[in-house]
Amino acid sequence: MNADLAVGRRAATGTSPWSLSPAALRAAPFTPRLVLPSPNGSAIASAAGDATVVAASLRNAAAVSRWLADKGYGSAERPVAVIASGERWPDGSLRPSLEDLLGAGAVVAGLGEHGCGTISPEADAAAGAFVSTSDVGTAVAAGASGRELAAGGFAEDVAIAIEMDGSNVVPVLSGGAFAHAG
Repeated sequence: MNADLAVGRRAATGTSPWSLSPAALRAAPFTPRLVLPSPNGSAIASAAGDATVVAASLRNAAAVSRWLADKGYGSAERPVAVIASGERWPDGSLRPSLEDLLGAGAVVAGLGEHGCGTISPEADAAAGAFVSTSDVGTAVAAGASGRELAAGGFAEDVAIAIEMDGSNVVPVLSGGAFAHAG
């Protein structure tokens, strides 16, 4: 892909300063193309075939739901599947995460605010989890992933992850890579 490869949070070096740590990425030199390895997320995105794939999180949920609605997604003619992908435990089993559930719920809630069609009970439950969480940042920081990252010295990564709508970038998969929809 003619891109630089991000390494694990603790594996960044002077010659490879890009890691999976958002805080480290903010401090690293700019690179126009970067591969962020996410085996579970990549597998899900790849399995979507010809469908439009958009990456969302708590940081860009409002921008993504607005973009989807503006493009006519969330209707009977252009349905949307919102997937809280999670990651994998070392044994390969699914590792669901609160931050992914709440991020998916934020996108679904945003689609509802834009008047997009009927949602499934599963999507409604995700949106309900997001809307009913009084302090999303505190919940994510107190959740398993947040505690694990903070204990490992990556509390700043958690703080970045919970910057609600801190990004207006809408990453759309095209040609095997995500690029801003513009």
